[in-house]
Amino acid sequence: VQLVESGGGLVQPGGSLRLSCAASGFTFSSYAMSWHRQAPGRERELVATNSVAGGYTNYADSVKGRFTISRDNAKNTVYLQMNSLKPEDTAVYYCKAARVGLVYWGQGTQVTVSS
Repeated sequence: VQLVESGGGLVQPGGSLRLSCAASGFTFSSYAMSWHRQAPGRERELVATNSVAGGYTNYADSVKGRFTISRDNAKNTVYLQMNSLKPEDTAVYYCKAARVGLVYWGQGTQVTVSS
């Protein structure tokens, strides 16, 4: 089982990034997918979640209207489009796959928002 995040980097405030999480080794379409983040000295927090069929999405209040989660079951990939980035969005971003009794995490990708 692998979840491999990519697309992180350094961006100026107000900029955009698109994170990708490529999955392998399990039936991607049967899992709810979510993005989480962890800033230095803080607990990991949920950013966005996407249901198995993609019809349900939910966002943390801090990112509503700026971030969009989506999935492509044909490509076994989940995305996080991040717009209007703020310095407080700086964190390591992780994707998670979950179904009843099973949870998988990626290794994370660093996002730094700074001028």
